[in-house]
Amino acid sequence: MLAAFVIFTVMERKENKMEIERKFLIDWNEVTALGLPEVKSAQSWQGYLSAATPVVRIRKRDFSNGHTDYILCIKGKGKLAREEIEKELTPREFKALEGMLPIPMIHKDYRVYRLPDGHLLECSLVDGKFAYAEVEFESIEEAKAFQMPPFLHKDVTEDPYYSMSGYWKRKQITVSFEL
Repeated sequence: MLAAFVIFTVMERKENKMEIERKFLIDWNEVTALGLPEVKSAQSWQGYLSAATPVVRIRKRDFSNGHTDYILCIKGKGKLAREEIEKELTPREFKALEGMLPIPMIHKDYRVYRLPDGHLLECSLVDGKFAYAEVEFESIEEAKAFQMPPFLHKDVTEDPYYSMSGYWKRKQITVSFEL
């Protein structure tokens, strides 16, 4: 059933998006204290139906303005640049897919800030354990030319250890040992 849902989603989609982004480790308290303009914030939960390529993830975000979105996301190969397909889900579809997850979803405190150069800085505090930020770009050249502000401590874009699907796999192993 999941495979059919994913195939239908891909076929229904008229155009796919190339996601081009860099990922950085951050100190959550340092970034939130910078006084950057906050664009939006949410409490977010996500889980992986497949943590292999293609990555298939579901996500629920409760935004501070009262809006909630439910998203199915499929990501192709790559780190800096990869194809991404997103489809909005109904709450019922989301709940059905959530029921297929082998472990509880990852929780994120999610905040988006505007950098002085106009880029958006998407920050996530994951399960209260670690924090990272992502910056999206229009091209690979723009991504490579981006100068890291000092509060972005380490570029981990190409390190699979810091992918959220990698974290999901490690969390799944941990939960299995706890059972």
